[in-house]
Amino acid sequence: MASPAPLPEPVTGVPAAEPAAIRLVLTPTLLAEFDHKWEIVLDRAENSKELSGILELLTKWRHIAVTEVREPHAYFRLQAKAEQIQRSGANPSAGSIEDMRALIARRQVS
Repeated sequence: MASPAPLPEPVTGVPAAEPAAIRLVLTPTLLAEFDHKWEIVLDRAENSKELSGILELLTKWRHIAVTEVREPHAYFRLQAKAEQIQRSGANPSAGSIEDMRALIARRQVS
């Protein structure tokens, strides 16, 4: 008698660095973007016979997947923030250099 297929692992933490595991945790919009990038990288790898692009893509999207599991929609918030900074040329929520130096000094003491 055949054993039943194992149940899939619950999605609670870091997905494996493989496309199927990453795809499981992405929203439909991010999934479409991942799939698009995946096809591009696969085509490039097929032509170049080089796997580094695939590994880089999986690393990047594994990070995105983890972030999205922990903080849904973080990817799009980050993109919107980057666009705002590029448009205005400044980051309004960033502290001043003096604030950063003071923070570093406090941390060095403790």
